[in-house]
Amino acid sequence: MSNFPDLSSHGFKVVKELGHNRVGGRVTYLALNRVNRQPIVIKQFQFAKGNATWSGYDAYEQEIHILQGLNHPGIPRYLQSFQTADGFCMVQEYKKAPNLAVPRSFDADEIKQIAIALLEILIYLQNRIPSVSHRDLKPENILVDENINVFLVDFGMARLGEGEVAMSSVAKGTLGFIAPEQLFNRQITEASDLYGLGVTLICLLTGTKSAEISELIDDDYRINFKHLVPKLSLRMLDWLEKMVELKPKDRFPNAAAALEALRAIYVIRVPEVRLSQPSLEFVAEKLGERLTQVVMINNPVPDTVLEGHFEVAPHLSDPPHTPDFHTWIAFGQPKFAENQVLCPITIDTGKLMAGRVYEREVLVHTNSQPATQVVKVKLQTAPIPVALKKLPLLSLGLLVCFAAAATWVETTAWAGIINKSGSMGVAIAVFVTGFVAMFGLAAAVTSGMISKLVAKVRSRFGIALKTLDAAIVAFFAGAAALFVAAFGAQFRAPDAAIAAFAAVDAVVFMAVFEGENITKSCLDRGFSKRLALGVSLLAAGLGISLGVGFKLGFSHPAVTAAVLGTSFPLTLMILYPPLARAKRISNYRRSQDHLIKP
Repeated sequence: MSNFPDLSSHGFKVVKELGHNRVGGRVTYLALNRVNRQPIVIKQFQFAKGNATWSGYDAYEQEIHILQGLNHPGIPRYLQSFQTADGFCMVQEYKKAPNLAVPRSFDADEIKQIAIALLEILIYLQNRIPSVSHRDLKPENILVDENINVFLVDFGMARLGEGEVAMSSVAKGTLGFIAPEQLFNRQITEASDLYGLGVTLICLLTGTKSAEISELIDDDYRINFKHLVPKLSLRMLDWLEKMVELKPKDRFPNAAAALEALRAIYVIRVPEVRLSQPSLEFVAEKLGERLTQVVMINNPVPDTVLEGHFEVAPHLSDPPHTPDFHTWIAFGQPKFAENQVLCPITIDTGKLMAGRVYEREVLVHTNSQPATQVVKVKLQTAPIPVALKKLPLLSLGLLVCFAAAATWVETTAWAGIINKSGSMGVAIAVFVTGFVAMFGLAAAVTSGMISKLVAKVRSRFGIALKTLDAAIVAFFAGAAALFVAAFGAQFRAPDAAIAAFAAVDAVVFMAVFEGENITKSCLDRGFSKRLALGVSLLAAGLGISLGVGFKLGFSHPAVTAAVLGTSFPLTLMILYPPLARAKRISNYRRSQDHLIKP
């Protein structure tokens, strides 16, 4: 047997119970019209049950009177009313839609759509003459179907016009949704229903149940909800706060003003992060140097505030650190809550190894989407404090080539002269060779003075180094060649031999001058005088040995001994600087073992 009332005599069949208030004796049923089989809603007031009194009948008469004058698609139509043996029934249009107290998920745009629909219903009510105040706006009295069609129901507390409220009516309201002026029995205005609507929207946005709304109300009866809606736009926050202001004069004056303000508002507006640069590159020039660069973050989205903080991403080589502290990377403004942020990022290289490349990631956590941005940091620390000295290898190679060429050509030329002139050729060879040696020695002795003169000319006229050196070498070599040619012509030596000797002279003088340049270059680069002279003499000696070898053959024991005797120590001298530096670097690296690795 069904416990539902039998209303067949009135043409209705009760299908199920939709809701009830046992204390007040009110029960709401879903029923079918026996004639057209259309579903309808029947609200029954049972006078003989619970604490029901005949004052409830007066409330029903008031509700019927109001509903009879309303015609809005968002308000279920009043159909009829009738009495039963144990009460009074009112019949309304049925809307297949659950109320907002039923747990559901709405996105931001849907909640705004619900708010607009309810405000349009309130505008309709407030534009009536006299105006209608619902006075009980809460999730349970608002129906929303799958297509976000909105319906306002239960006008049991509704009143026509403005005025004071009886305390008996206040008791029927739902605490937390009742406007303060209604709660304290003061004059009701068009701003009163806005309070209940604002609280209802806060429940939807925060996922708060009607029965738990008191958890958001502080000791001053203000609703604190901002912390529960971090992605809500600033304008939407301001709009909601204005809807639930304690004083009616601080709210919107009516539903039309609230709707006009709401239409232009984005409910959810997420800040955007724009970084001035996606990566930072630091280059240290001194050990222990502190380097700073500034990262600018901008949020161009209006009605939002960018909030966040900086953090260095964990790295295997770094000591353990917290979001607020890192061993060698520091932030001038680690936390921020503004739309334009200038954050200095400082690198302390005093805790890092020299001559290394460090790469880290700085994480920028914000309330934007995506929530984390990455700034790559690349650091080149200062070079190892061990001087890098290089021998003038190109000049040494040229000296070896000059000496080898001069030796080969000279031995070939004098061999021809001796073969043609006999003992006279030997005398000429001895004399001229000695003269050339003396001239070369004199050139070497005076090379320091010549070098100083050359340096002054370079600085005065800005002439390129190699250009001036070549001109000086050509001048001295040409003078020697002319002298030797004139001297050889007196003994009627063959023209070919004299010409060859003149060429040899030029090469010899060039070799002498190049050897002086090598010595000076080595000294300028920080090498000892002994090493500078050693590499110059050994390079010249190796060239001479190679020149003789090209003439006599490298299989000759004396030639082999000369080549090995000059090339081996020259190779050791060339390898000594990089090997010595590598050893010093290794020692320095061992002293850095306590520092942070890349």
